[in-house]
Amino acid sequence: MLAAYVILDGFDIGAGIIHLFVAKNDAERRAVLASIGPVWDGNEVWLLAAGGTLYFAFPGLYASSFSGFYLALMIVLWLLILRGISIEFRSHITSELWHAFWDVIFAGASVLLAIFYGAALGNVVRGVPIAADGYFFLALWTNLQPGPDAGIIDWYTVLIGVTALIALTIHGALWVALKTGGDLQARCQAVARRFWFLMLPLVLAISVTSFRIQPLLLESFGEHPWGMVFPALSASGFIGMLLFLKRQRECAAFLSSCTFILGLLCSAAMGLYPNLLPSNGDAGRSLTVTSVSTASYGLRIGLFWFIPAFALALMYSVFVYRHFAGKVR
Repeated sequence: MLAAYVILDGFDIGAGIIHLFVAKNDAERRAVLASIGPVWDGNEVWLLAAGGTLYFAFPGLYASSFSGFYLALMIVLWLLILRGISIEFRSHITSELWHAFWDVIFAGASVLLAIFYGAALGNVVRGVPIAADGYFFLALWTNLQPGPDAGIIDWYTVLIGVTALIALTIHGALWVALKTGGDLQARCQAVARRFWFLMLPLVLAISVTSFRIQPLLLESFGEHPWGMVFPALSASGFIGMLLFLKRQRECAAFLSSCTFILGLLCSAAMGLYPNLLPSNGDAGRSLTVTSVSTASYGLRIGLFWFIPAFALALMYSVFVYRHFAGKVR
């Protein structure tokens, strides 16, 4: 569900990131908004569903992470609110100043949201200072070094945040290019191509630094070589984006971006397993699948209700995307 959220709401966020500099007039800005208009709020359901599942399946992780990342979560909540109301409020008054104000809010909140999501992933991969009681506290920043005294922001989490910003910019540009035509589509394709070349050194950089900062990744892939299928999946999606862009195959390029993001997230999960939140101090204090899960009875009941709920959400998503398929006007 987290992967579904990042892929689906990721292009919403990406559309917001490129909103101001690919759309040259009000009609084009409305076209960008129309490309995500029928689906953006439904896409965010996957985040809520993932949070609810985390609560019933791994309450220990939910309690620890929500208290340790409290400040960051409040910032993310405000950014989600600002994105939502900027989309909804923009059309309530016919005024250039009003439209411009909400366009800036939409773009700014999208940029910051992408960076914070990337930094959150960086914190999970790097690890946090978990105490003996299973809780932790992180300052917003300390010395900007990813050591035991690191804050939420250090050079590694900033690197992951910038990478997430570039990745979602490409993802959003490919989606808007898929849903629009003419000059707007051409500019989105140009943005995707340029940012692809910015993304290449960043992907190489995070691949090297992640293995150096988090030894668990190397150990996990060493014990389970089959897990290399996930980095291979990500690499194929990354290469496919550029190849299909050159061939003007819009849908294939967007699906390649989805594959790239899915491969990255699965690689991180595979590398950390069975840890859900590793400790960057005492490794024995890491929160694992078994140490923070609820009782087996609760897991069975949760799974019983989860399966039909997941199926309903999936069917709704399929219906909406099929119903609103094609180019926007």
